[in-house]
Amino acid sequence: MTSSPSLAGRTILMSGGSRGIGLAIAVRAARDGANIALLAKTDTPDPRLPGTIHSAAAEITAAGGNALPIVGDVRDDTSVAGAVAQTVERFGGIDIVVNNASAINLSTIGELPPKRYDLMLDINARGTFLLTSAALPHLAKSDNAHVLTMSPPLNLDRKWLARHAPYTISKYAMTMLTLGVAEGRREEGIAANCLWPRTLIATAAVQNLLGGDAQLAKARRPEIVADAAYAVLTRSSRDCTGNTFIDDEVLAEAGITDLSGYRYGDGTEDDLEIDIFL
Repeated sequence: MTSSPSLAGRTILMSGGSRGIGLAIAVRAARDGANIALLAKTDTPDPRLPGTIHSAAAEITAAGGNALPIVGDVRDDTSVAGAVAQTVERFGGIDIVVNNASAINLSTIGELPPKRYDLMLDINARGTFLLTSAALPHLAKSDNAHVLTMSPPLNLDRKWLARHAPYTISKYAMTMLTLGVAEGRREEGIAANCLWPRTLIATAAVQNLLGGDAQLAKARRPEIVADAAYAVLTRSSRDCTGNTFIDDEVLAEAGITDLSGYRYGDGTEDDLEIDIFL
């Protein structure tokens, strides 16, 4: 198989996905008729955050996909193992893992409380490790297996450590784990890549934690990451692995260079704010 021009019939297991980038990726795959299992904690509505795992499942179904909402915790090995088992039981296997769940806190060392440090490392690094590890035996049976992690390139400019070393460690750990899978499973045909946005993306995290509406005005919509993810996941797993992709570069390779439709608010491309780690 050289590629999968469609995700029809493919089974995706994603951490998170109740809203934002994860939901956008799931809905894009659902338009092809993909099977999508979501492992997330948002069983009931949170007044600070729109969407639950159940509303996400409804959107996936409305878009043409098959949804399996699994209430669980990506930090817990039993919960993750159960999610993998439920996905395989429902859909017969796993073709794609999307490590989307992530916690963010940009406090520096000396300011960040230990429990917040533990939360970020547990969700970001441990969650990526657990979900990917548990799914690998099933990915090995797929003819176009992909792991896609929402994490940045390894930019060792020390300004990122000065500004927020704890968060940087957690996100770079996600990338390093993914690249480890890429190299370790290359001969098996299991692809593992990372994807990161060029600019801020209009999500609840940006609005609530990184500057409110003023920051949203400098952002693109989650659909730009979703379209880039789709382009990666429909490539051949044997030809596309070990990369740290940036969303607009992936779209440019696919022939999409006019990105004005992805703007969240009014304004020009010059108003956009470049994301961290780039």
